[in-house]
Amino acid sequence: MSGLFAEHDNYVIAGQVSSADAAIALVLSKHPDILITDLSMPGDVFGAIGKIALQAPLTRVIVFTAFSSVESALKALSAGAVGFVLKGSLCEELFEAVTTVRTGEVYITRQYAAQVMAGLRDENRRRSLNAAIRLSVREKQIVGQLLQARTNKEIAEVLKISEKTVKHYMTSLMSKLHARNRVEVAVAAQKNNELERSSASN
Repeated sequence: MSGLFAEHDNYVIAGQVSSADAAIALVLSKHPDILITDLSMPGDVFGAIGKIALQAPLTRVIVFTAFSSVESALKALSAGAVGFVLKGSLCEELFEAVTTVRTGEVYITRQYAAQVMAGLRDENRRRSLNAAIRLSVREKQIVGQLLQARTNKEIAEVLKISEKTVKHYMTSLMSKLHARNRVEVAVAAQKNNELERSSASN
């Protein structure tokens, strides 16, 4: 993989590791913009993703793996990863994922995107929040588009607003819902919506 990125002048390889613990150490010492990891790496990879998300939130984690299951993608994203790409994909998709997460968005390999978002909705039904957070009509529209795995640009086109405005709403949603990324916004918003409905019926 290092050879793949070495061919491009706009990427610098901070290092390579062969275990989950070593990945944590590398991130905490080198502070890379992006960490690309494999679920087959020795050690607790999901645990490492969670620790990196908490201790080095500016480092975006992409999972590049042969573990082709929606469950693996859900677990990785729930742990704190912001990208999930299958090794059987074209090299261009990995570069697309890197470009996407660098802008603050989440990338899910296209063949799993809809299933992963559906899985997140199911997971939300098993969780609860202590208090409902009031979202504006526009914020709810943004969340609705998120749940269809649309990018900021696509959301802007559907809602007929600027991409800059979409980013503004996304930042607001992350703050309101205490979310670190777009996936967590979708998860938290769904839980919040269920709580609002529950409160309204009481």
